[in-house]
Amino acid sequence: MKLPFPLAEEPEPLALEEGRKLFAGEVDFLKGVVAMSGLPPADRLEVCFAGRSNVGKSTLINALTGRKRLARASNTPGRTQEINYFTLGGSRYMVDLPGYGYAEAPVAVVEKWQRLLKSYLSGRQTLRRAFVLVDSRHGIKKVDEEIMSLLDSSAVTFQVVLTKADKIKEKDREKMLAQVREKLSKHPAAYPELISTSSEKGDGITTLRAVIAGLA
Repeated sequence: MKLPFPLAEEPEPLALEEGRKLFAGEVDFLKGVVAMSGLPPADRLEVCFAGRSNVGKSTLINALTGRKRLARASNTPGRTQEINYFTLGGSRYMVDLPGYGYAEAPVAVVEKWQRLLKSYLSGRQTLRRAFVLVDSRHGIKKVDEEIMSLLDSSAVTFQVVLTKADKIKEKDREKMLAQVREKLSKHPAAYPELISTSSEKGDGITTLRAVIAGLA
C-alpha cells in the first residue's frame, strides 16, 4: 500500500537537468513589495515560499540558487515584512513571503502584512504552487495550519518542504512524518508528495529545483 504524502523520489535525469539549467541561469532580486499595487506584471509563472519565522526559508532559497546572499536572513524573527520577488531567468518568478509566527513587530504592522499575504495568495492568477516550509524537528504547528487553510480557501496548490532534515534524529523521523501526513490529510489544496531538504548538506535541493522547473 502506498503511503499518503510519500517523500518525493529522485526525479528523472531529464527533469534534474531542466532544474539545473533553470537555476544555473540568471537569478536576481527584483523588488520588495508592500502593497498589491506594487506587484510586478503577472506575465510569467510564479512559485512562492511560505514558512514560520526561522524555518530556514532564506537559507533554502540561497541553496536553490547557489547564491550565499540572494535572500537575506534576518536575525529578528518576523522582520521581513515585504513580499520579495526574484527573477528566475525570463520564465519564472520566485517569491519569498514574510515569515509568519512570533513576529516581533507591532500588532498593526503584523495585521497589515497578513492582509497583504491574503490578498496575494487569493488574487495572483500566475501563482502555480506555494511551497510551505516545515521544520523537520517540529512538524506542522498551528500557525502552519493557518496558512494551509488560507491556501485551501484560495485554491492554491501547496507542497510541504521539510527543512533541516539533517537535524532530526532517525528515531524521531517516522513520528514526525506520521504527524505531517495526518495534518495534511485535512487540507484539500495539499499536493500529495513531500520534499525533504537540508540546505546545509544539499539534500533534496536538486529535487526541488526539478519540481519548480517542471511546473507548467
